[in-house]
Formats: sequence, C-alpha cells, structure tokens
Amino acid sequence: MGAAQSPRRSGVTVYEVFRMERKGQPFQHAGSIAAPDAAFAEAYAREQYGRRGESVALWVVPRESVLQIEEFVDELQRNYHRVDGYPLKEKLAKARERAEAHATQTG
Repeated sequence: MGAAQSPRRSGVTVYEVFRMERKGQPFQHAGSIAAPDAAFAEAYAREQYGRRGESVALWVVPRESVLQIEEFVDELQRNYHRVDGYPLKEKLAKARERAEAHATQTG
C-alpha cells in the first residue's frame, strides 16, 4: 500500500484528471497530464476536458497524492461480488425445498 509513483522530469509533475459529465454523476478518471505546476495543470485540464462543455466539474490531483491500494483482506473468506464466493445456489435450493414442503403440507 502506498502512493502511486509519479515520474518527475525536469520539474514536471504528472496530474490525474477526474471529471463529472453531468451533475449528480460520479467522477470518472479522464486522463493524465504533465505540467510544471498546479496552475498550469488546472488550465490544461480546463482546456482538455472542460472547454467543449463535456464536464461540469473537474478534479486535478498530483499523481503522487493518489493512494494506491493493492491488498484487500477478506476476513470472512467471502466474495459477494462473485457468484462462486457466495453460496447463492445452495440458499436457493434450500428455499425451494422449504417452499415445496410448505406446499405439500398445506395443499
């Protein structure tokens, strides 16, 4: 875990640009720009991602300020984003069995 590495060539910093296309939508990564300072990065980002009205808001962040996370601890050993990590098929089978048992008892 740590900050992403930023290449610095002769006083140039790499900035990551995030943009919001319409109000209420999440910011999405738009691209990277190289600039000598924050003021230049802002002007360049406005020119590249804002002048045609394709963005309603921008975030311009030095790459070295972006926290990169590569390790995720899954303490319960479950992955709810994947079907094979969550026993959904087993739960559905048990629910069907209960429904069939209930139907035979009442009908």
